[in-house]
Amino acid sequence: MGKVIAFGAATRRDDAMWGVVATLGRRMRVASLYATRQAALADCEWRMQQVAAYRAFLRQSGQPAPVYDIRPVRRADLPRGWRPLPALGFLRGQFF
Repeated sequence: MGKVIAFGAATRRDDAMWGVVATLGRRMRVASLYATRQAALADCEWRMQQVAAYRAFLRQSGQPAPVYDIRPVRRADLPRGWRPLPALGFLRGQFF
């Protein structure tokens, strides 16, 4: 009965995720969340392709094009009413 049991730091795996982050000027917003880095990279690449395909439309309408990147994101860092962001960075004419 004289054993010492060492407890490691318990971390929750579901708390840390990979996020695709959209940057527009100085504003940043998490566009979508993924459990794996590969899935986040695939979505980031798809979003960048969509922005490239619609670059002329964005320029013509005077809207800036968002820049996408991936970063580790904790679920606790997200706002309470967070929703995924469309590929071009706006919905119903409103940017994030």
